[in-house]
Amino acid sequence: MLDIHWIREHAEEVQLVADQKKINVSVRELLDWDERKRQLLRETEALRAANHEASRSVRLLLEQGKDEEARGITHQVKQLKLTLADKEAELQHAEQQFQGLMLLMPNRVSEDTPVGRSDADNVEIKRAGTVPAFEYGGRDHVSLGEMHDILDMARGVKVAGTRSYVLKGAGVTLHRAVQQLALDELMKRGYTPLEVPLMVRRDALQHTGFFPLGQDQIYELEKEKRWLVGTSEVPLISCFSGEILDLKEPMRLAAATTCFRSEVGSAGKDVRGLYRVHQFAKVEQVILCQNDAELSEQLLQELTQNAEHILELLELPYRVMAVCTGDMSQKTYKQYDIETWMPSRQAYGETHSSSLLLDFQARRAHIRYWNADGKPVYCHTLNNTAVATPRILIPLLENHQQEDGSIRIPEALRPYMGGAKMLAQGALI
Repeated sequence: MLDIHWIREHAEEVQLVADQKKINVSVRELLDWDERKRQLLRETEALRAANHEASRSVRLLLEQGKDEEARGITHQVKQLKLTLADKEAELQHAEQQFQGLMLLMPNRVSEDTPVGRSDADNVEIKRAGTVPAFEYGGRDHVSLGEMHDILDMARGVKVAGTRSYVLKGAGVTLHRAVQQLALDELMKRGYTPLEVPLMVRRDALQHTGFFPLGQDQIYELEKEKRWLVGTSEVPLISCFSGEILDLKEPMRLAAATTCFRSEVGSAGKDVRGLYRVHQFAKVEQVILCQNDAELSEQLLQELTQNAEHILELLELPYRVMAVCTGDMSQKTYKQYDIETWMPSRQAYGETHSSSLLLDFQARRAHIRYWNADGKPVYCHTLNNTAVATPRILIPLLENHQQEDGSIRIPEALRPYMGGAKMLAQGALI
């Protein structure tokens, strides 16, 4: 959430960013309700003061035995109360309209964010690793998974419908191994792991900027009045809502959780395999830090480099993309996507996303810290996907396949897979 004082002074900029991020909202309408709300508040406070003074006069007159005069003012008090009740109802309505529009206002974007309409306008800023060339051709991850009996798409669909899957045997081991590798690497770097709720209240999603926009991507448990999270960013940030923290040093957090996403709007896209599924696992890294632009920029680079390091341990070719305005979410100030080479697609596919939000989330969640002057200040928040699986299994299987269809296990994963160096005929050897 933006500061309304800042919006008043930068209305044109806010509207431009809203348009660039494809958010259908009018900043002018927000400011009209803002002015209406402030006017009604002044009128309401004046009526309350008049009502208080009139009631006080009645009490004094009654104490003085001036009952007739008191009755005359009592009539005025009744009229004031009726007028005040109407004005308070107007104020409440104006406040609701104002708050509803405030929740739609976009975060501003960094000066070095590319301007564009979609992911096609994202800008490559780094490329690492060597894209493999298969002289013998190459199998996709579904064919490899079925060959080794580690993936069963048909039974996943049988149980849960489209975009569902079953991992088996070594597939589960690989799935778990990449998560534990990522978590261990983050812990080495000072990130504190948390086990967090996956069912959250509505305010947790609103505080973190996933509601009201993006609500169609979240599964609702209607009778429970809970929602299933699509990222542990939601509970990791919401754990500290309403608190004043000690942030002399950045708070580095991590969580390895199952996540859920409805994938509304992706009908017909990526229907084969593991690229776009409803249930997946993610190791998320989140940072809360002081409200310092230079510091939070450094931490954005740190988060991104953590994810790059994990891809390097997995021996996978990747590229880093500066995300453009039209491909950014409402809450994001600056974002990098990391895309990993997927031979079956003959293209890089997104596997990680790294975002700096400034104080946008902290304002919504009311998370502050004590600054050097002893005043509470809204902190900055950042997040990044350290690894997401089963999507990461696509490049793992496809890039490390051998001519006979066996899969080479990267050295960094071998300690998590019983020392196995290869996956051959469904067995780790």
